[in-house]
Parts: sequence; structure tokens; C-alpha cells
Amino acid sequence: MQLVIAEKPSVAQSIAGVIGANERKDGYMEGNGYIVSWCVGHLVELAQPDAYFDAWKKWSYESLPMIPEQWKHEVKKDTAAQYRVLKELMHEARVDSVVCATDAGREGELIFRLVYEMAGCNKPMKRLWISSMEESAIREGFAELKPGSDYDHLYESALCRQQADWLVGLNGTRLFTVLYGGKVLKVGRVQTPTLAMLVDRETKIMNFKKEAYYMAHIIGGGVDAVTDKINSKTEAENVANICAGGQALVTSVLKEEKSVAPPKLYDLTTLQRDANRLFGFTAKQTLEYTQSLYEKKLCTYPRTDSQYLSDDMEQTAKSVIDAIFASILFEQNIMFHPDIKRVLNSKKVTDHHAIIPTMEITRADLTVLPETEMKILSLCANRLLCATGEKHIYNTTKAELRCGDIIFKVSGKEVVRNGWRDFEDAFKRSYKTTEEKDTADEKEKKLPEPSEGMNIPVEETKVSEHFTVPPKHYTEDSLLSAMERAGAEDMGDDVERKGLGTPATRADIIEKLVKDGFVKREKKQMIPTKDGMKLITVLPDVVKSPKLTADWENALTLVSKGEYSMQEFMDGIENMVRDLVQTYHSISEEQKSMFGAGTQEALGKCPKCGGEVVKGKFGAYCKNKCGMNVGRAMGAVLSDSQIKSMLEGKKTLVKGLKGKKGSYDAYLIPEGIEDYSYMKDGKEIKGSQYKVKMEFPQRKK
Repeated sequence: MQLVIAEKPSVAQSIAGVIGANERKDGYMEGNGYIVSWCVGHLVELAQPDAYFDAWKKWSYESLPMIPEQWKHEVKKDTAAQYRVLKELMHEARVDSVVCATDAGREGELIFRLVYEMAGCNKPMKRLWISSMEESAIREGFAELKPGSDYDHLYESALCRQQADWLVGLNGTRLFTVLYGGKVLKVGRVQTPTLAMLVDRETKIMNFKKEAYYMAHIIGGGVDAVTDKINSKTEAENVANICAGGQALVTSVLKEEKSVAPPKLYDLTTLQRDANRLFGFTAKQTLEYTQSLYEKKLCTYPRTDSQYLSDDMEQTAKSVIDAIFASILFEQNIMFHPDIKRVLNSKKVTDHHAIIPTMEITRADLTVLPETEMKILSLCANRLLCATGEKHIYNTTKAELRCGDIIFKVSGKEVVRNGWRDFEDAFKRSYKTTEEKDTADEKEKKLPEPSEGMNIPVEETKVSEHFTVPPKHYTEDSLLSAMERAGAEDMGDDVERKGLGTPATRADIIEKLVKDGFVKREKKQMIPTKDGMKLITVLPDVVKSPKLTADWENALTLVSKGEYSMQEFMDGIENMVRDLVQTYHSISEEQKSMFGAGTQEALGKCPKCGGEVVKGKFGAYCKNKCGMNVGRAMGAVLSDSQIKSMLEGKKTLVKGLKGKKGSYDAYLIPEGIEDYSYMKDGKEIKGSQYKVKMEFPQRKK
């Protein structure tokens, strides 16, 4: 009997329905020689530092760097029940092999393998690798199960990613939080360079100085021609006055036919960018909506970085285009002869092909889809039509005119064939998009037919005032593009992967920056906060360089292909962390106040983690939120002065302690900390408290 393990319950249900495992059990389904169960995302994760050494429990410079000799993993508490189900199934006598059916990518591989390893399973392992949840794709995938060992290098790259994030994130966060002594300063392998790009753009905008410039116009014979930029208004007015009532000689005319090739199909990043630009969806929302469509079998696998279909998908693409016209096309009167071969290229398809709708759209009731998901599905459908459409062709005319000794220029444009833009225009008519239009005149007028040597009478002159414009704030659209291209200018064309993060992780990186208070959303704009700006000013290049992080991402791709060893990659990360801790060991007193507690009064250092204990609205607490109960001892609420005394390790008199025989007074002498736990409303409450020795005051005779 085969045990099939999917990543989510919904995916497990779809697979079970296809392979005939229809009998429901507790945490799995069974039937037809299969048991189908599921993870719930990551069931197993890397252990926190306090699982290794007592010294690592405390946030202190002396405990850094934290580099485990042997990595430890632990089962997540909130999903431990499902882990136990999987462990029991893996060791069940009826099960002779295990099929990894988690999402076909790096993180999916990690989710399954960590459970397999943690459970101590040694049964033969096979891999289901599919790009669609359609029944035909699932059947085909099971007919062509791959040996699990084929994906060992992919698993190694996933471990490298996980361990590198732990090393850089936890060491960097603790190092700079301890040094600056204020709020927790979160450092991340990918999120910090992303924040650095936002801060760099914000700095350029803040330092920008608006400057005026002017252009002189001559108008006549249906032509409005302008000079180049002129810095002085007076000079521009003089130019206009010189030409008033005169003649302009056409000195050159350049006519060209130009074309715009159809866009490529969507990978996840380009889909997220368009959904943000057109509908204002965040990257995370777009991923969630597309994942839901995938699980409903309406589109192919979303976490892809390919914009092509494999060579054997020509008939599939034709059938899907017919299905689009039959089920969701917004305007039916567009004549269409798709050029499918343009979107086929097996060499540019790695783990998964581009995102397209599936044939299921003809059978599903699309009217019950949430509006958000329908927009994403329509976007994917429209992109398939655009990508296989004809070129957009237009003519341009550029003319130069001379009036006296002054050169004027004018240009015009005329569309010859709209091509693929018919579909784009129809889509925009069908959906009220939130796309911001450029202020520049996108549709240039068609020029009269000027010819060289022609004289044009100047009927009117004018001077227009313009201003230089600062760089634009990042939107999620442009930020995703910048993350994708980060470091690319310094890399050769043969580099496997460029940019920060992967299509699957970029949305979460952006959300973390917002959640941690380093970036804020203002309408579509992504703007770093004051703390975000300050954080980047104090961090060294080694943790905020987009180029370095892009190099790591490329190295991870090479690890997944077996072209770079896991040991080499991890040695590089460990050496970087060691150098970071050795280099940054002290800062000035002035720097320490950069991320100060503001109005919060500092009471001392937490005995558990070394974080700052401050006086808050509801009492004293550790700013690192490590679980240490600093405001109570022996059941008594401590005053600020008592808390300060206890944190300093001093003998502290506490009155009114409650005992079996009534209340009493005692000196409490801190002797470290101890953990506690109790049940409340069916939930286990855990924390740490002072471990104390008591001395009693001498009674007065």
C-alpha cells in the first residue's frame, strides 16, 4: 500500500478523489491501495537557539555568533496532532512506500522531507511532480512517479535556504538589537536588501530638488514643434519672439514602421505585478487567489519562474484558447489565429511552465467564483491570448524644422495594426482597473505629411514651463520588478537565477517588512518608515546588499542542480556571520539612542534574554517578548523600584506575600530563572519567572 502525502488537506482531497482513496479516516483517506494524508504547511521547523545551549537563551553579544554544529528540528506545537498521524502512517506495516505529493518546488520538498526524516521513516520514497490539479495531470503524474532520490539536490538547496535564513536572521537580529538597545531590529537574508532598495529610492526622492525648464513652440500647418530644454524663461521667450510670424523650413523627415511583440506568458512575479498595477492587489493576495484557483483545478501551478510552455503542450494551449473563447472571453468579435509556437520553449521551462487556465474552466460554474479570483483567472486567460496574438504595428514620423538658426522637433504616431493589444484593450474595457495613467501623451497625434524642403508658416508661438520630476516611489509592481532584477547588471547571461528571493517568497518578504513596522503602504506606494530608514543607515553592506543576496539565490539554484555543494554554500554563510559579529562589537552612546524606547522608562535587562525591560501601559515587560514575567515574583505584583532591584540581582524586600497561614514579608534573592506552565481555558500557558531564595526579616522584640 502506498502512503501519499500532500501539502494541504484540499490538495489531498483532490488527489484522493482521482486515485480512489474515498474512505474518510481521522487525518487521512484510504482506498484502492492508497492512503492519502497531508501536512499543514511546515509541520517541522528549525529549533530556536534556546534548544541548543543555555547561553543562547540570552540575547547578549557574548553568545554570538550562534552556529549549530548539528542542526536540530522540532515539531510545530499547533500542528503536532497531524504530524503524529503522519508518523504513525509512515510506520504502519501495511505501508510499503511513501509518495511525496507536496507542491512541486523547493519549499514543498522541504516540508515533506523534514517530516520523513523527523519520523525516522526509511521506506522507499517516490515523487509526484505535477503542474496542474486537473484529473488528467494527476493520473499522468502517478503513472510517471519519479524516484525520490532524483530530488535530493533540491532538498539540499531547501535546507541551505532554511539554515542560511536562520543564521543570518537570528544572528543579525540579535547582534544589532543588543548593540542599539532599542526595539527589535529584524535582519533578514532577503528582507533587509529589499528594505535597502526602498530606502535608497526614498533618499533620492527626499534629496531631489525640483528645477524648472522651458520649451519654445512654433505652431502652424497642423504642427506643434518644440525646442530642446531651455533653462532660462527669458531665453525661451526670445526664441519664440524671433520666430513669430516667420517661416519654418523642414530640414529632415524620418519615417519608420515599428512593432511591439506580444508579451510573454505569466510567471508568478509578472502576474503579481499586473494584478497590483491593474487591480491594486498585493503580491500576497495575488498568490493566495492564484493558489486557490490552482486547488480548484482552474489554473496551473502558480509558484513558477517560467514564462513559457514546454514543446509538447501545443495542443493543450490550442484547447485552452478555445475554452477561453467558449467560457470567459469578454468580447466575442475578435478574429483570432493564435501563434502557439511563440510560447513554446522547453529549454526555458525548469520545474514548472507558465501560468495558464486549465480545461476545467469549461466545466466549472465560474459565476460562483469570488470576484478577486475571477479577475486573476481572466488576467491569465487574457495573457494567453495576448501572448499568441499578432504584433502591434505602428508608424512613427520624426521631423526637424529650422526657424532662423533654431532647431525645433516634432513627432507623430499612427497605429497600422493593433494586434495583440485588441485583447488588452478589451480586457481594460471589461474591468474597471486601478492602473495609473502616465501624464505623458501616450497617443501621439498623426502628423500632416511633412516633406523635406517644405516651408511651414508660423501661425503662433508660445513658451511652456516644465519641471524636473523626482524618482517615483516604489509600488508593489515596481518593487517586485526591482527584486527580480536585483544584481542582474553585475551578472552574466549564463547565471541561473538573478534577483532577491524567489517568485514564491517575495510576497511574504514584503508582508514581513510591513508587519515589522519598517515599511508602510500608502495607497499603492511602498514607503519606508523612519525606523526602516534608520535601520538601513546602521546596517553594513554585507547584510543589505541586493547584489550579495542575489548571488546567494543563484548559488541555491546551482545547489538544486547538483552543480554547487551544500557544504560550500553553508561555509560561505557561516564565515560571513562570524565576520559580522567580530566586526560590529561596539557603538557610541549617541548611536545607542537611535532606536530608543521613547517615553518608555527602561528598568533594566531581562535575566532570560538580555533584552530591555521597560515600563509599559499594563506594567513592566521585556521588549524581546521572550516570555519572562518580570513584573511578578512569588505571586506578588512588584513596584518599579522592586523590579529594578530584582533585575540587578539584589536582595529585595517584598511585603504582603500570601501563604497558607496568611500574608507575610520576605526578602527575595534572585538566583536565576525557571520555567512554569499551567492550564487556562483548555490552553497551556507557558513562561519563565524568577527563581528566588527567601530570607525573612528579623522580628522586632
